[in-house]
Amino acid sequence: MSIQLIEVYTPTFYIDDLNSSLSNFPIIYDWITNETDGNDTLLKIFVKSEDTEEVLNYLESISDKHHDFHVFLYPVQTYIPDLNEWRRTDNKEEEKKEKEFIRASRHELYTIVRTSSETRWSYIWFIILSAIVATVGIVKNSAATVIGAMVIAPLIGPFVASAFACVLGDYKLLFRSLLTSIYGLSIPLAIAATFGYFFPLPINSTEFLSRTNIIFIDILAALASGAAGAISFVKQLHGTLVGVMVSIALLPPTIVLGMFIGAFQWDEAINPLLLLLLNTSSIVMSAIVVFWVCGIQPVKWKEIEMANISKAYSLLFVSLIVVFLTIVILYVQRF
Repeated sequence: MSIQLIEVYTPTFYIDDLNSSLSNFPIIYDWITNETDGNDTLLKIFVKSEDTEEVLNYLESISDKHHDFHVFLYPVQTYIPDLNEWRRTDNKEEEKKEKEFIRASRHELYTIVRTSSETRWSYIWFIILSAIVATVGIVKNSAATVIGAMVIAPLIGPFVASAFACVLGDYKLLFRSLLTSIYGLSIPLAIAATFGYFFPLPINSTEFLSRTNIIFIDILAALASGAAGAISFVKQLHGTLVGVMVSIALLPPTIVLGMFIGAFQWDEAINPLLLLLLNTSSIVMSAIVVFWVCGIQPVKWKEIEMANISKAYSLLFVSLIVVFLTIVILYVQRF
């Protein structure tokens, strides 16, 4: 059983009402500590990870009513004795009910996504290095080298963050995520264009040619990559393999597109451009669906209303882009 600790610093006069209200939530154990300064009191709460969001949503809903109300969340690595024996709430039906899909709380996910949407020097350097390695792998026709580049390419973060922002209706986060996503693709595009300008194109490389021909199974791969990326976030499974899936759909087409642009072969650049646009749209679309199905939403009704509008229009907009690109690809391949 995964346990988390919630610390609540609350005005002392409100502690009794708060403690009474929390008795309606699936809390394992809570207690009031001696860490007080006369005005504030510290309440510590043990809760199962799958129940964390429910408790945090309530605490968030009352945070605006009281000044000096602060909440902190910590993971609990181990606990002695067994916290199951401490359970305060005696709800047999709740204990029998098992959730089939347990995810991290919206508050934890927002922190992770916000970090992923930021452009940092580490992000820039990893993008540069992965672009160089991917370019070498495509030129040498080495699939292993291309996959190695995908391992170090941190492209999954900003694209999944964009989908998360669409579901929440957080336009500030969406704008920052989109900028980071564009920045993450413009660097390898520039590196590949520089190579294409000074060196001949690797027309004998299958790794190069495979990104100039679009097959519709690529759409399924991109949709699966976006869904896997979103699931890895909600489950907090920050594995390298999921990042590789997303990067494979994004980085190689960007490198091939950059090579064509550097060589001024504009007609040949159409297919890798369409493939890149189709993959990015498919990844974001499937990620929006996953976050939506997982029940990611704000707690305040005004924010919920805005989020519902945002995710509906975002999903519709991205879906229309995917359909439009599919039609364009069919037209291009036919003629």
